[in-house]
Amino acid sequence: MHRAALAEVFLTGWQRTGPDAFSLTAQWPRSHSFYSVSQAVYDPMLLCETIRQTFPLLMHAAYEVPFGYQLSWKDFRYTADPEAMRVTGTPAEIDLRVWCHEIRRVRGLPSALAMRFEISRGDALLAVASTRIGCSSPAVYRKVRAGRGGVAPEPVAAERRRPLAPHTVDRRFAADVVLADPARPAAGGPAGAVEWQLLLDPTHPVLFDHPVDHAPGMVLFEAVQQAVLALGDQPDMSMPISMDMAFHRYVEFDSPCTITAVPAAPGAGGTRRTLRVSGRQNGACAFEATVEADTVPPLPAPGLRSGAIAGTA
Repeated sequence: MHRAALAEVFLTGWQRTGPDAFSLTAQWPRSHSFYSVSQAVYDPMLLCETIRQTFPLLMHAAYEVPFGYQLSWKDFRYTADPEAMRVTGTPAEIDLRVWCHEIRRVRGLPSALAMRFEISRGDALLAVASTRIGCSSPAVYRKVRAGRGGVAPEPVAAERRRPLAPHTVDRRFAADVVLADPARPAAGGPAGAVEWQLLLDPTHPVLFDHPVDHAPGMVLFEAVQQAVLALGDQPDMSMPISMDMAFHRYVEFDSPCTITAVPAAPGAGGTRRTLRVSGRQNGACAFEATVEADTVPPLPAPGLRSGAIAGTA
């Protein structure tokens, strides 16, 4: 699963159900040192990380890709139902159905593919998701990185900027915040656009579980979610229920990356809102996302609403 710490592995099993179809299981703990459970609802980043872990598992175990090959995101989207993500008195048992398609191969090994997910919890459909990923041999990756294949440097305390207050992005500790304080109006951006500098700490035990030579995709997901929450009135009650994200280039450690969020007007009823979030580095767009957030009621609600996310894959 490309994780050094066993405690950060959430997948518990897998089996092949067709030539390119799979069934996987996962378990989510009732609490976690990083992923929050505000309003007794699981953090959407835990969902994203669970999906991410299917990539190396299936590539190595099902498609016999050797260790040392590099996996990279091309795009990713999910839609989740908060009511199916409620934290209960026992760990959440998660079932994932996965279909791989549009598989391109080089010398018999996948070099790129698309994946579609249906994620369930008991009888409830918890989320649907889809993604496209790339798979590069060590030689190809070295060529793509063009000399940028080194491990991230240790952060220098004097160079670190102060993070946003943790409670404004639904995190407990300052070390878990990836956006620098203060937020500022985006230069030359649309009305209401706000920007922050991305904070990268390669010693973080969850976001940087093992040495890497660029900002991991999960750090960028976290930056998007924190930007959305930072612009909300109640970050501990707001949840990104859907995200559609495209990756255009690697985010490097050696130059600043600016995260920009553009809020949209709330939808009918005033609780849902759509935001566009992007990351720019060295004058180029590294990634961009469209996020829909909603307010999660503070009291537990039983079951999954009928048809809540049907047909959104």
